[in-house]
Amino acid sequence: MKYLLLLHDNEDAWQTMEESKRNEIFGSYMAYTEALKKGGAYLSGEPLEHSQNGKRVRAVGVQDGPFADGKEQLGGFYLVEAKNLDEALNWAARCPCASFGHVEVRPVWNVGE
Repeated sequence: MKYLLLLHDNEDAWQTMEESKRNEIFGSYMAYTEALKKGGAYLSGEPLEHSQNGKRVRAVGVQDGPFADGKEQLGGFYLVEAKNLDEALNWAARCPCASFGHVEVRPVWNVGE
């Protein structure tokens, strides 16, 4: 079954973080991605640009980002293959984002496959 891991964190903290710390975190994500691949769970994943570069479209118009009142924004995602929700939750708990933000785990709706 496919699961989407939605990575939420304080995107403004990333902008002001020292380069050495950013490199350390980036290395953690690279190692995590490699673990997903070796474990046969990795399907896709990408970081997202700052929410201020995004747009929200509704029938009544377009809204500029950021979109939430809180400090945490959607910063990236992983699409993984897991046997069940427990396995997906275990992968989410290993994600670097879980230690300084949160990871939302959503089953992907299987439409006609």
